[in-house]
Amino acid sequence: MIEEQKERIAQLTGVKSSKQSYYTQLKETVQQMKKKNMQLEIINDMMKSFKVDRSIDDMLKNILHKLQEIIFIDYLLLFLYDNQHLTLTNSYPESLSLKIANPVKQSLIWQAIKNKKVLINSFSTINEATDFERDIYQNIETSTFVTLPLFNNETIIGALCLGSKQETKYEESDIDFLQQLADQLTVCIENTRLYHIVLQRKKEWEETFRAVDDMLIVVDLTGSILRFNESAESFLNIKENQPCSIIFTNIDHENQNPLTETYQTRKTAYRQLHFHDDRICDVYSYPVFNEENTMYGAILYIKDVTDKLQMEAQLMHSGKLAALGEMAAGVAHELNSPLTAILGNSQILMREFHKDNSSYNLLHDIKQCGIRCKKIIQNLLTFSRQEELRVEKCSINQAVEQVLSLVGYQIRRNEIDLSIQLTEELPFFQGNLQQIEQIVINLLLNAKDSLEMSKKTNKKIIIKTTFQKRNDYKWLVLSVKDNGIGIVDKHLSEIFHPFFTTKEAMKGTGLGLSVSLGIAKAHGGTIEVKSTYQRGSIFSLLLPLDHETDSINQY
Repeated sequence: MIEEQKERIAQLTGVKSSKQSYYTQLKETVQQMKKKNMQLEIINDMMKSFKVDRSIDDMLKNILHKLQEIIFIDYLLLFLYDNQHLTLTNSYPESLSLKIANPVKQSLIWQAIKNKKVLINSFSTINEATDFERDIYQNIETSTFVTLPLFNNETIIGALCLGSKQETKYEESDIDFLQQLADQLTVCIENTRLYHIVLQRKKEWEETFRAVDDMLIVVDLTGSILRFNESAESFLNIKENQPCSIIFTNIDHENQNPLTETYQTRKTAYRQLHFHDDRICDVYSYPVFNEENTMYGAILYIKDVTDKLQMEAQLMHSGKLAALGEMAAGVAHELNSPLTAILGNSQILMREFHKDNSSYNLLHDIKQCGIRCKKIIQNLLTFSRQEELRVEKCSINQAVEQVLSLVGYQIRRNEIDLSIQLTEELPFFQGNLQQIEQIVINLLLNAKDSLEMSKKTNKKIIIKTTFQKRNDYKWLVLSVKDNGIGIVDKHLSEIFHPFFTTKEAMKGTGLGLSVSLGIAKAHGGTIEVKSTYQRGSIFSLLLPLDHETDSINQY
């Protein structure tokens, strides 16, 4: 009875209804607070978990799982804007990417982007959608579709779409939260994009840095080496954090470090320096400045110009050779007239003496020397391309014998043991005998000079002719061997260059071997050399017998 009375009093005074309303409101408030806390947690978690090298798929997966605790949502789609088109780049679940095409300009996604606001579409608005939205509704059973435009200031980034399979009502606070979520995602995407742009440019710069054939070295203001490319490492054998002065320790001249000038003047400096192995390099030093125009380092650019300088020297030598050819032609024509008189008069005088008379022998020598001089003049004319060579069958042994009759006495007079080993009955070759004699003379005189430079007591020269077969080809081989001073290894590749010589000034022009090799190649042959310093050399002339050769007239 008493309890019933209390119940009636509570109903009349409204105490019971107030308690129910209070508890209902309290429950709703707690739910709203939980929802708000979850929203903050989602955004906070997104920012905490954001890493530039983290995949977007992982980020979307994490966002979806968090959102499912406060919103009915089944999938996420991310469209990014590029070249005036929206492209589906990421989705969760990932399998959705196979069912969805890129949105057309008339789609609701583009409408949300144009209006720059969140757009919510439900199954009831299907008639207003384009074929793109209809495909989404049908293929993935969508009832509610939310589009969040992504903007960085006024720049379009893309759109984030949320889909659910059941009808979902979104309050104003939900839309505000989703907009905040889209803004934070935009920041993450843009930071990731910028990071990858910087990373790509860094990679391109490093690849360019490594790919440059010339040497590049980055140093700080203390002269410490910070970075260098592979060319610098292989040529200079340097390491990071070494002082840059180590590069210039073997330089002959003082104050040749261009960095010193660059540090003082804050301008580009240049030097041409000689490094190891006789390599010549152009060295440039460039100052490096920051945005405040403060110099914080320098770049050394080193270019090996040895081959370039050698080529320029060879071009100069080619000009000298051309001038020498013109001069030789002129001299040859001037000498022809007096030689004609010498030969004619010697022949007339020889008729007045008997062969047993000593005067006859002297006149005969004059005639032979005159003939030899005339042949040399003819060779000079041929060398200067003024006269066509006569090609005939020639004997290599005959060329050796005629040369020895002219220079044999000169060689033996220098106390040199001259050994002659000629193989008999060697086949003839097609060529010009006078030019082959010129090669033999050059080889013999070079051997004599080598012996004189060695200052040995047992001086020897061996001249030998043989027949060889190499690679199914037949060759005549004339070799001249000496035990003279020999040739150092670094000069072996240069001895056939025009004007290169190791002889003292006024004792050699450096043309002998160059001209001899040219004659040999004109005959289809070549000259080989084997030499050991302080032991001697072997020069071998190879002439072909039975395979095609270049036209001798081209030499």
